[in-house]
Amino acid sequence: MTTSAPNGRIHYTKPSITDLEIRYANDAVTNGWGERCYEYIENFERQFKMHLGVRHAIATSSATGALHMGMAGLGIGAGDEVILADINWIASVAPIVHLGAKPILVDVLPDTWCLDPAAVEAAITPRTKAILAVHLYGNLCDMKALTAIAVKHGVHLIEDAAEAIGSIWHGRRAGSMGAFGAFSFHGTKTITTGEGGIFVTNDDLLYERVLTLSNHGRARGETRQFWPERIGFKYKMSNVQAAIGCAQMERIEELVAGKRRVFQAYWDALGQLPLRMNPEPVGTTNGYWMPTIVIEDCVPFDRESLLSAFKRDSIDGRVFFWPLSCLPSFAPHPQHTVSHSLSERAINLPSYHDLTGSEIMQVAGHVARHLGGTP
Repeated sequence: MTTSAPNGRIHYTKPSITDLEIRYANDAVTNGWGERCYEYIENFERQFKMHLGVRHAIATSSATGALHMGMAGLGIGAGDEVILADINWIASVAPIVHLGAKPILVDVLPDTWCLDPAAVEAAITPRTKAILAVHLYGNLCDMKALTAIAVKHGVHLIEDAAEAIGSIWHGRRAGSMGAFGAFSFHGTKTITTGEGGIFVTNDDLLYERVLTLSNHGRARGETRQFWPERIGFKYKMSNVQAAIGCAQMERIEELVAGKRRVFQAYWDALGQLPLRMNPEPVGTTNGYWMPTIVIEDCVPFDRESLLSAFKRDSIDGRVFFWPLSCLPSFAPHPQHTVSHSLSERAINLPSYHDLTGSEIMQVAGHVARHLGGTP
């Protein structure tokens, strides 16, 4: 059993839900109370950290919450600066602002759409506390270069891997390489719990700090009931959500393979046109969460016209993320050439586990016609 689009609509994304997810969720609703109220949460955390190859995991209500608690655990606060890419969804930068720190926006590389290490190095100041590496749309940041910069300047390297389940950097999974990583299980993601996220780390001390923060500031082992040692957070995932996540983790290889199948079909149909798509450099694997096309600068392109054509044909399309520097909350801020060019000349294509070959060709046909070619 899988979700299906009403009236033949091609959604930009949707989850793959089978009888396994339904059975686990029903069990959590029926029996997951009292002594079993954390059972699926603990199982989900165990499955995820084993998959990722990390020591610790804390399931959360969102990736934003995981980032917020992780940054708080690192002591990021007022007067600190955190460097991140200009082209990002607001969820990556919001925790920085919530903690009273200052986001420093820098440009991205034109091929990966992720942090430009040279721009990161140039932005380092005595106030820099961390670099936030966001693996955009499943594409991987240059973790070798960013790690070297972080070590050189004594700052934390954080991974926002919300969109990068299934992506691998030279044998290491996205999210497992920084001081901590954060993932999203929103309904649009490769695996889902409806809403949800997870904090992961190999740092034992950071884990204990974040574990305390995640429970309203109550430390593990505290013998006094309801005694918080500090002000904490409430970003917990529910047992029912975690039950769905457990089923998804049992199917994770299948789900990532489905994303890669869809991307390859798009590339086969569109690869000869004047556009670029999500890269997969040698030594890496791209989980291809969101297949994206970037039209070459030399080609006339009317994004709104293409999105209107999609809409008339019951196809969902997504604009590329807006540069944060163009949003009212971050103005005035220098505009970055690559980030702003990408935003204007790129769109995300529909992508989900059971998208059919004929549906992919339907989408690709519109792209080809707008670029004067045939898929």
